[in-house]
Amino acid sequence: MFNQQYSPVQYRIGNNPYMNQGGQMNQGGQMGHMGHMGHMGQMTTMPPQVPSGSPMTPSGQVTPVQLPVFEQSYIENILRLNLGKVGTFYMTYENNSQWNAKIFKGVLEAAGRDHIIISDPKTGVRTILLMINLDYATFDEPLVYEYPGTIGNPVR
Repeated sequence: MFNQQYSPVQYRIGNNPYMNQGGQMNQGGQMGHMGHMGHMGQMTTMPPQVPSGSPMTPSGQVTPVQLPVFEQSYIENILRLNLGKVGTFYMTYENNSQWNAKIFKGVLEAAGRDHIIISDPKTGVRTILLMINLDYATFDEPLVYEYPGTIGNPVR
């Protein structure tokens, strides 16, 4: 039986001046994102990774920009912007034999992802309404609504 000793072989691929025989980076040559060897040993440059929306100069420099942070336009966020206002909340309850639809009116005290808390200004009774049952809400005064591209939001 023929038993050949295993001897690892290190191949050099291409003509990359930054790599030594073992495929490791040379001491002074840090390649990073600058480029790689293209077809026929030509150095090709890779553009830097740029965050979406960041402007670049003609020379390829990325200009960092602090983008404004907007709260997304979900119902609970819109309601939170309007705490303290009196609203009328139209709710429906499927498969309810006593009442299928009900209207609640009160001062908006809190709004979460799945609930709304209102209070009756006359009695002080607080009611928790589930967001899943909310059809729509009306208010007798202007609403604060901050969303990108919306002009004329009231200043707080």
